[in-house]
Amino acid sequence: MAYSLAQLRYAVAAARHESISAAARELNVSQPSISVAISQIEERTGQRLFVRQRGAGISLTPFGHAFMLKARIVLDDLDDLAALARGKAGVGGELVLGCFQDLAPHFAPALIRRMGEFHPAVRISVSEERFETLEKRLGDAAVDIALTYDLGLPANAARVLLSELAPHALLAASHPLAGQDRVSLADLAREPLILTDQPYSWQHMLDLFRGHGHSPAVAARTRSFEMQRSMVANGFGVAVSYTRPAGDRSYDGLGLACRPIREPVPLQRIIIAYDARQRLSKAASAFIEVAKEWFSHRPVFSAPAERE
Repeated sequence: MAYSLAQLRYAVAAARHESISAAARELNVSQPSISVAISQIEERTGQRLFVRQRGAGISLTPFGHAFMLKARIVLDDLDDLAALARGKAGVGGELVLGCFQDLAPHFAPALIRRMGEFHPAVRISVSEERFETLEKRLGDAAVDIALTYDLGLPANAARVLLSELAPHALLAASHPLAGQDRVSLADLAREPLILTDQPYSWQHMLDLFRGHGHSPAVAARTRSFEMQRSMVANGFGVAVSYTRPAGDRSYDGLGLACRPIREPVPLQRIIIAYDARQRLSKAASAFIEVAKEWFSHRPVFSAPAERE
């Protein structure tokens, strides 16, 4: 072989983490070992795998991206051969699951646990991402598959539908609109609006209002969903969201009310996305099937009856 298995594994880990130091920690080797492996591959191919930026990690070159796609296929096939040699024909190998950060705590642990019940030999690592970083990491093959909303994906992304959700109004429990069974966008547009600063998310939320002729005043933008919920619970404004935790209280213990939107509004999709140019590994294909089964038997973000 032109390259050793160690060289391929070291390079793939560096691409996944976009960091030589993070790859070294994962594989429990020294940073120079990772750097030397990358340099040896680059010397043999005559092309750069990564662009190195001081203080900003590493990123794949176009050649590096193509190389990593092939390298991961080779490593997946070798994992299958190793399993066959051990007399275990089941699914094995490594799977890197990228998750949109708002969905990750709701679904990723349960799905990984379920995957372990059917395919215990698969090693899964989770990368929590914002929309814009998930788009990049999926395009760079730094993650195998992505659990996310159908927003901000690269053009080459294939999608597997898991569930569809309607948006709801998020209000302080004491807000006058909380007394209504359903809340109109017209009423919400008269209130200060709290958005998250996720680029695709806030644009989408504003489009919901604009589609019905409303232009709400944005009072604040938060970096996290939980900060948005806390701002709403403390009376700084209202919000619209698809994500709904099991408990209608903010981190500081204040009550929240979730009410359906009165007007017809587009549903949002929870999907698994992957690079359509890349061959799915057996582990990735198995995870998709487990996720489809898991979502088909469970309500998504359903609230106890007494809340509504």
